[in-house]
Parts: sequence; C-alpha cells; structure tokens
Amino acid sequence: MTPRAGTMRLACMFSSILLFGAAGLLLFISLQDPTELSPRQVPGIKFSIRPQQPYNDLPPGSSRDGDLKAPTEKVTRDLSSRAPRGLNLLVPDRPRAPRNMGARLRPRQRRRRLLIKKTPAAAAAVPANGSAGPFVRRAPWAADGHWVTLHRSQQERKRVMREACAKYRASSSRRAVTPRHVSRLFVEDRHRVLYCEVPKAGCSNWKRVLMVMAGLASSTADIQHNTVHYGGALRRLDTFDRQGILHRLSTYTKMLFVREPFERLVSAFRDKFEHPNSYYHPVFGKAILARYRANASREALRTGSGVRFPEFVQYLLDVHRPVGMDIHWDHVSRLCSPCLIDYDFVGKFESMEEDANFFLSLIRAPRNLTFPQFKDRHSQEARTTAQITHQYFTQLSALQRQRTYDFYYMDYLMFNYSKPFADLY
Repeated sequence: MTPRAGTMRLACMFSSILLFGAAGLLLFISLQDPTELSPRQVPGIKFSIRPQQPYNDLPPGSSRDGDLKAPTEKVTRDLSSRAPRGLNLLVPDRPRAPRNMGARLRPRQRRRRLLIKKTPAAAAAVPANGSAGPFVRRAPWAADGHWVTLHRSQQERKRVMREACAKYRASSSRRAVTPRHVSRLFVEDRHRVLYCEVPKAGCSNWKRVLMVMAGLASSTADIQHNTVHYGGALRRLDTFDRQGILHRLSTYTKMLFVREPFERLVSAFRDKFEHPNSYYHPVFGKAILARYRANASREALRTGSGVRFPEFVQYLLDVHRPVGMDIHWDHVSRLCSPCLIDYDFVGKFESMEEDANFFLSLIRAPRNLTFPQFKDRHSQEARTTAQITHQYFTQLSALQRQRTYDFYYMDYLMFNYSKPFADLY
C-alpha cells in the first residue's frame, strides 16, 4: 500500500466517526422534552411570591376594598356548587380549560359563589336513590323539569330588569353605594343571604324565615308581628362599616320579592287607613284630610281617621305633599336600588310559594323550612287581589289612574307587569 492510499483511508475513517457522532447527538437532542430546555413560566402570567387571600378568609366586617363602590365586574356564579344535592347542572357554554400541571392554581376568591348569575339553562337529574342529602331540601320539581322552568324564569326576570336599568337608569350603575342604598337590606350571615324588604310583598313572613335560618327561632309560627318588625333581631346592612357592606354585597346571595304596583298600593291603603292605627292616622291621615277634603269635620281632623282612597291617591301624586313618602307605597326601584345592586334572585308575590321554596332549596335551607302562608294582621279579612284592586281604582278618574301608573312606571317596566287597565298608555 502506498503512503498516499493510507492517508486517504485514515481520512475516510475519521470522517465516518464524525458523521456517526453528529447523528448520535441529533438523536439525543430529539428525544429530550423541549419544556425542560425552556423556563417554566406561562407567558403572560406573573407569579406572585405572596398568594392572595381568598375573600372567604376575611372576617365578616372587613374587606380589602378601599372605597364603597359596587363591583363593576359581574362575578360568574357557580350554581352547580350551590344547587340542591341531587340536581346535576350542565353548563355547556363554560368548557373546562386544560389543566396546566406546571403552574399552581390560584386560591378561590369566593368560596360561596352567588346564585343564578350568568348561568345557562340547566338540565336536572335525580339520583337513583332519590336522596337529596341530610340537610338539603329535595326539590320536588326536579324529576319533571319544573326546576328548569323556574330557573329560566329567573334568567328572564333579571334580563328584563337589567335592560330597563340600561335604558332608563344607565348612570345608576356607575354610582357609589352608600348606606342609604342598602338601608332596606336585611342580613342573614349563617346562609349568607341579603334580603331587600319590600313592604306589602310578603316581607313579614320573609323576616320570619330569615330568623329561623339564623337560629333565632325554631318555627315561623312562633314569631309575633311586633317581634318581626320591632324586635331588632335581624341586622340591616347599613349598620355595618363600609368594608362589611362591600364584603357582603360581593359574596352574599341578594334577593328581593316584588308585587304588582297597584295591588301593593291598595294593600297598603287597606292596612294603614281602614283599620285603627296609632301612627298612620295621626301622622298621615290628619295631613291628608286637612289638605284634600273640603269641609272636613272637626272629629276627622282630630283623629285622622276615615281617609278615602281617592284622597290618599291625591296625596301620593302631589309633588308638594303635606307629609313625606312612606316605605309601604314607595317605589321598589327606590327601596332596593336594583339598578345599582346586582340582585341574584327576583321573586314575585303572585307566585310566592313556588318562588320562595325554590329559593330556599337553592341556598340549602333546612328541608323542613317552607315559606309560611298565614296572614298575621287582619287575618279575617281577604287578601288584596286583582279584583279588589280593580274595585278601588274604579273610584278614580281616568286621569288619576294614568298618573298613578306613571308614578309606578319604572316598577311596571322593571319587573315586567302588564298594564292593569286597557286605557293606560
């Protein structure tokens, strides 16, 4: 073999070794997990060294918000975690995000999400054993789909209310919440409920229910009328400091019950002016008779008794009233500020039993607690119905009926009540 041939053979062997080495290196690199070669941080997310404290860890009277403003972002309600056991709620428009095992999940901001908000129509199913759990009322309508109907009704009521607010009270949603706005909200901390009191729409019995839920009474039948309204057992939301107010507004379930406005007005008139009353007769009755009854008797002016419904309506519509407004006939839109406070449940007096027991199931109230049906004042007298209301309003002129309808127009619009008379516009 010549020296030239030997040199070429060595060069070929060296090149072959280099090629095999390079190929092996490429194969080794291709078998590695590329995530191990890059930093473990999800793009767009900053990892905080100090994790945020969940809201449910805050004491009841505290909040990390600095000023008293209503939350601008709607909290998505996790209805499936709050629904009665035995109801499986399907949420098709909220697909689960894939889990990122390399990043720690943030702690839950609110342990008890509020009810019904932004939830789609749900399908209900009952477990094979029919059990609803030891502390949860089993919804009797779950099997036949009635629960779904009630849920959709809530969605529709809140949609109508939001649209009315957006159209006529758009500026209200940007206002700051003040203690006045929450002065009619009663607090039940055990089940984390806020109830806006609307007089003549079942408020006495709702307060009884809240007192039983709070452990202040064993039965709604044991609570007297004066204890309900004057006993001070339930705290109002405006008695808390601003942190306590905001904490409850953002984490508690907020609900109100409303009633057809004309019917509610007649109910208030019958209760306060057609029966002896040591407050409304001397305070309101005397002023109404002195202003609106010509040649009122000395006895009527002395006692304030005997106010007639047309005289009462004259007082209501007078912009220069001789005496101020009262919660029993004030607008619901002013009592409860629904354009500022984002209510989770809107019930109606006309379907009280159904709506009330549906709500109690949603908040997991004790199974033996149902909404009471008794009438504790003037129990021998018939409840105010649409027919009775019509009889009272026929005492008014067409103009007075129209002006009364205009007075309550926002309540009619916001809560989707029909015009009570065909000639109204």
